[in-house]
Amino acid sequence: MFGLTGARGKGAKGKGARDGFGAKGANSEETIEVSALCKTVNPADLGFLTTAELKPLEGLLGQERGLAAVDVGLNLRSDNFNIFAVGPFGAGKLTAVMSLLEKAVADWDVPRDLVYVNNFQHNHRPCALELKPGDAPVLARLMIDVMDELRVGLPALFDSEEHVARRRVIDLSFESDQEDAIDNLMEQAQTKNIEIVRTPTGFTMVPIEDGEMIEPEDFAEKPLNERRIVEAKIVTLEQKLSEILARLPGQQKQRAEELQALNEEMAKRAVSAALHGVRARFEKFKPVLSYLDDVEHDLVRHVGFFIGEDAGSVITGQVESAVDPRFRRYLVNVLVSSGDAERGVSTKGAPIIKEVNPTLSNVLGSIETLSEMGMLNTDFMQIKAGALHQANGGILLLDARKLLENNYAWEGLKRALITKEIKIDSPIDDGSITCPVSLTPDAIPLKVKIVLLGDRSLYYKLNEMDPEFSQIFKIQAEFDEEILRSGESELAYARLIAGIVRKRGLKEVDAVGVARLIEQSARDSGDGEKLSVNFFTLRDILEEANYWAGVEGHNRTTHEDVLKTLKLREERASHMRHRSIEDVLRGIQIVETQDEVIGQINALSVIDLGDYAFGRPNRITARVRMGSGRVVDIEREVELGGALHSKGVMILWGYLAGTFAQDVPLALSASLVFEQSYHGVDGDSASLAELIALLSALSMVPINQGIGVTGSINQLGQVQAVGGVNEKIEGFFDICKARGLTGRQGVIIPKANCLNLMLKEDVVKACGRGEFRIWAVRHVDEALEIATGLSAGKRGKANQFTSGSVNRGVDDRLVDFAHMRRSFNGAPSS
Repeated sequence: MFGLTGARGKGAKGKGARDGFGAKGANSEETIEVSALCKTVNPADLGFLTTAELKPLEGLLGQERGLAAVDVGLNLRSDNFNIFAVGPFGAGKLTAVMSLLEKAVADWDVPRDLVYVNNFQHNHRPCALELKPGDAPVLARLMIDVMDELRVGLPALFDSEEHVARRRVIDLSFESDQEDAIDNLMEQAQTKNIEIVRTPTGFTMVPIEDGEMIEPEDFAEKPLNERRIVEAKIVTLEQKLSEILARLPGQQKQRAEELQALNEEMAKRAVSAALHGVRARFEKFKPVLSYLDDVEHDLVRHVGFFIGEDAGSVITGQVESAVDPRFRRYLVNVLVSSGDAERGVSTKGAPIIKEVNPTLSNVLGSIETLSEMGMLNTDFMQIKAGALHQANGGILLLDARKLLENNYAWEGLKRALITKEIKIDSPIDDGSITCPVSLTPDAIPLKVKIVLLGDRSLYYKLNEMDPEFSQIFKIQAEFDEEILRSGESELAYARLIAGIVRKRGLKEVDAVGVARLIEQSARDSGDGEKLSVNFFTLRDILEEANYWAGVEGHNRTTHEDVLKTLKLREERASHMRHRSIEDVLRGIQIVETQDEVIGQINALSVIDLGDYAFGRPNRITARVRMGSGRVVDIEREVELGGALHSKGVMILWGYLAGTFAQDVPLALSASLVFEQSYHGVDGDSASLAELIALLSALSMVPINQGIGVTGSINQLGQVQAVGGVNEKIEGFFDICKARGLTGRQGVIIPKANCLNLMLKEDVVKACGRGEFRIWAVRHVDEALEIATGLSAGKRGKANQFTSGSVNRGVDDRLVDFAHMRRSFNGAPSS
């Protein structure tokens, strides 16, 4: 593409500038036949009046090779025969692939359900359970039912007469033993005239006399020996009391143990009864029965959750069991399920999952966190399924480019495919606040078919850069953006139109409208012998044409509606094209379309805006003088020229050196430039124009400015095909038409590009009237004759070009340069 707009400049007109083309250039028989400028479709040849008569096309138009590759990939269930569907956006890859996938998975087994449950021995390692399809929601619901039953049953059981009576027996037993020991000690104390008194802070001992306690002041007046005898008795009694009280914690512990045993006995009875239905439902699934044993054991140990003895877990108010934090450890995290076995489940076929945002967590799953009292926490219920979990046992579709754009997602997918298991890692530390609790869930066995969708450049880059890619994606399914045009493919395209119309509920299209759509498809492909299979573009055109048909009150979509749609679509996208034409017409961008100028030519380029492209002329000028044998590519010197453009200039120099002045050194200094070029220039499609400009400057023969030129050359002077030929012709035609067609204007293109011609109607009509011409050439000499109106000339027996020819002028000038350089170097001329 040549990026061009800008400043000013003026090419010098050559002496002897002439009107007309000259002897050969004016011959109309040398131009391309009008019938070859656009391969049209005769509506009568289609064999129908409207698309209502057609059977909609099943499958995708002209993609047999790609569909066959997908079919092989689906039938090969061996490891790593994953599929990479290669093709441009809009080629219908997804539509075609989905239809095949849906047929294939219909016969595959329904994958098993997957749940995560608490690991009661190691909370940080949640356990994964695989269940029959539809059983996961049943297990989750039954566990909530168990919690609901125990919330009511356990408090009632612990308030029952049986529990109260048995607890009272234990309490009385320990209370009686303690009181008997203290009563015995009190009786012993009284025999020794000591009273043991209970106080709010414990026990105290007071001496008595005649059945009355002695006051402290009275006791102090007693003789010393008597006081010492009493004090000794008190010390002995205190020691015995201490021994009784020291046995109390052990007795209380024993009491607690007996009460715990009672509670567990009673709780186990209730828990076992509550879990009986779950065990019966899953009696054939040993992993589930093992899990239920762990649940029962933990429920019995934590019966306080239900009777309010675990103060740290009790919450006020009535809360559903499914969200009550006391019972969260007993819930079931349903990761993937095919439905509900008791309410309806998919009984046939595997899943097809399309992940539109393939981040690491969306593909491999994630472990989310909860904020509790300002702290982050997590548990097995926070494990979330990824696309691999959902597609396990089936097929996962991913956009390759989006997958590679997400950090770690590509590497995570490869790791899962290579290890054949899905392992969810803790969140990657990105500098944010991390959760103090880390989980390592059980890995899930993986058996999945991956289908990546991407373009060719991405496929080849992955193949080159990632050594593991070809080992994981062994099936390449190529989808073409275009197909060969034939009567059969045109009819198939009409059936494709019929299918879109029916599926989207649009008006049927008449045969003339279908013919115009086929022609537009060929134009979009850039080749008169091919059809574009961009499904989305066709669908959008049909939608808009259907709208205009409704506006006009048509009962079907006519060719007028189609043409109006095509015209409006181009108008909406062609703002830059109109600005470009305006710049030329106002003289801001200097392009001449009349007269003749030495060393100046109109090269044709394409401006590609992504979804729209248009052609425009660009002035190339050449200047020559005696020198050291060098052609200066000014674009390259200022780093505006790309590698392909520089290569074209070097090939041009190779042709020049191999064709002219064979007996003398090339003493030439020449410069070539795209005038008013302020952006990058790349591609070699201007090399033919550059060579003609250079030959004109050397021979001093002017070039007809009414002619635009496109084509690349090789060192033998052969003219090679280029891209965007339709846009280039139309871009130059638009300029000439805006200034007024003279009948002496036209475009030179490579002969090999004749097959690509699908020109607009106004260009074709102008050519039919002789107002504009298009020439196809195989060699630079043919283009040179058309551009200058003179014979290019051939070398004769004397190794001289034909007298009066352009090539003779070039050869003579180069010989003169060589002699001049020799004289400057002090050597006599021969």
